[in-house]
Amino acid sequence: MLKVTNLCKKLGDREVINDISFNLSSHGITALLGPNGAGKTTLMRMLTGYYEIDNGTITIFGHDIVNQRCLASADISYVPENGGVYPEMMVVEYLKFMNDIKHISSANFYKNLPQILSKLELTEVADQKCEHLSKGFARRVAIAGALITHPKLLILDEPCEGLDVRQKVNLRAFLKECSRNCAILISTHIMEDVEALAERILLLMEGHLVCDATPYELKKKAHQFSIEDSFFTLTQR
Repeated sequence: MLKVTNLCKKLGDREVINDISFNLSSHGITALLGPNGAGKTTLMRMLTGYYEIDNGTITIFGHDIVNQRCLASADISYVPENGGVYPEMMVVEYLKFMNDIKHISSANFYKNLPQILSKLELTEVADQKCEHLSKGFARRVAIAGALITHPKLLILDEPCEGLDVRQKVNLRAFLKECSRNCAILISTHIMEDVEALAERILLLMEGHLVCDATPYELKKKAHQFSIEDSFFTLTQR
């Protein structure tokens, strides 16, 4: 579904992404891990077409992100770490806006709206302005905006940031449910989320893909019993 081949990117004089290749299937949850500065955000921005590619290719359902950008990005939803909502919009208004920019019918939007509000526990704030939301509510509204269009590839940077324990548990359960029908790529520093969600892990170090493995394989490679300890072992300089 997503095919990344020999991907390279420089920012200034620094090689931020260096000859990375991997594939993602059409479902499941993959965690993108790495220390600060490893290239995670740059990679996610390249996958969405936000950053230009210096070398290599990205294809999504056979569509090249450079030469067929509109077709390639049509089924992608991306929520950056600081991805905010429009403060002057009400929650439902924001979700409708996100739906409309993907040219999805109003009938489908209103059909899907009650479920997305319920699953992300947003029903009580549906008619509130986004500027009045707590950080946890605003984060879930941003994720709802990404999910309302039923993307085939969902990219989330720190999805559980600002959520309390119960909200994290509920969001993880919903993401697992969504991953039956779409591919989800998450980037996070919260290893608890990785343990709970990831079926596969991509580990970046200084722009290089140093490990592409299941959680079990990662732990085995690092000779550790947890993903957190494996991360520290494999990213030691």
